[in-house]
Amino acid sequence: MASSRALAASRLPYPRSFLGLLLAGFTLVLLPLVGALAYSAWSTERLAEQSRDAVVSASQAARGSRSLVNRTASIERLAQQMVVLRDRTVAEDYLRVRESFRQVAGELLLLRLEAPQLNALKRTMAQEQSLYELVTGGSGRLRMADVRQRTGALAEQAHQVLTLSNQVAEREVHRLRASAEAVQNRIALLVLASTAAALLIALGLTRYIARPIAQLDRAIRQLGGADFSRPVSVSGPQDLRSLGERLDWLRRRLIEHEREKNRLLRHLSHELKTPLTAVREGAELLRDEVGGPLTAAQSQVVTIMRDNSLKLQRLIEALLDYQRALHAAASLVPRPVLLDAIVGEAVRSHELAIQAKGQRLVLELESVPVEGDAEKLRSIVDNLLGNAVKFSPPGGTIVVRASERDGEAVIDVIDSGPGVPLEEREAIFSSFYRGRARQGGRVQGTGLGLAIAREFAEAHGGRIAVVPEEAGGHFRVTLPRRAERERALA
Repeated sequence: MASSRALAASRLPYPRSFLGLLLAGFTLVLLPLVGALAYSAWSTERLAEQSRDAVVSASQAARGSRSLVNRTASIERLAQQMVVLRDRTVAEDYLRVRESFRQVAGELLLLRLEAPQLNALKRTMAQEQSLYELVTGGSGRLRMADVRQRTGALAEQAHQVLTLSNQVAEREVHRLRASAEAVQNRIALLVLASTAAALLIALGLTRYIARPIAQLDRAIRQLGGADFSRPVSVSGPQDLRSLGERLDWLRRRLIEHEREKNRLLRHLSHELKTPLTAVREGAELLRDEVGGPLTAAQSQVVTIMRDNSLKLQRLIEALLDYQRALHAAASLVPRPVLLDAIVGEAVRSHELAIQAKGQRLVLELESVPVEGDAEKLRSIVDNLLGNAVKFSPPGGTIVVRASERDGEAVIDVIDSGPGVPLEEREAIFSSFYRGRARQGGRVQGTGLGLAIAREFAEAHGGRIAVVPEEAGGHFRVTLPRRAERERALA
């Protein structure tokens, strides 16, 4: 008891209702997918932001570098004009262009430049400062060759800045492409992982949710199989547990009804057999003329009374036998047996009836080992063979086969009688159903033999059915090689 409580405590708790259980299950399944979707959105937004920053920075650097080159060309031209013209207006233009150059260079310094770009920009600014000092240092010492040398170096540095800016832009494009591919790969892996996680969670939740459903199914099948010995217990949400409690209440009610039915049958059979015995004994005494000689008409009446009392007694005994068979089907004692031996024992009890009708019996028996209750298996063959003897005409042929097919044991009983009409192939296995021969007229019998055979076959986990044939009746019993009582109930 303590171990079962510990096991119950170790299991995951259930919500109060089955609807809550389904909602919780759907939520758990969606969690990995929602997480993957959120990460994908975040990664995409981050990549887009990086792309915008990189594009803006590269565009500003390229635009600033081109503007720097343009201003460098203007500075070069004005510096040379100052050497030749020595005009104040040219000097003012030079200062204005230089100020614009310094402004553009300052804006470039504020950008996130790489080290080569930054170094080239600083060298360009230093070269421009050197040119400025040369041009404004003194007109007497200013020479065209020095100016051309400084302006050439300045132009070269400015073009180097522009070249580096273009190279940085290309590298940024390649870096963004690599980042996009890396993000795409990570998202693909995350989608696969989240899908696998969702499937695993769904599988686990399916087993978790299906457990109380399976318990309900087993309980219903248990009750349908007339097995009232085991209590019905259903775990899960409160509404399903309540349903399990109602099924257990139904089980107890069925037990009470079963007891009442058995008690009624016992009392009824006792109450019927006591006066029936007196009627039968009285008929026997009259038939033996103990009370005096009888006329022919009186003797005929006594014979009718005696025959019908015997028939009524057989019906009562068959009813009791069927009731005992139902209980026997619920309590098998399986053990290893040989199918051919079971069939042989059943055949011996019908040899005299077969000989009396001049019928021919053909046995095709294989030694097939099965695990089952020998008495119940013998009763199956006995009822089928008795049915075949009853329906086969005098001089007819009865074939009994025992074989193995597809890993199962198969018993075939074939007679040369009128066969089973299509509309009766299911009804003949019902209790107290007596079929009609094709020639017309109800067949004499209790209508319980095939019903008992079906009960015993299903108790072994097998099945019995009518095999369609052009002529004659063909019954086939299929049994598992090993006892499957639990499967028969489940």
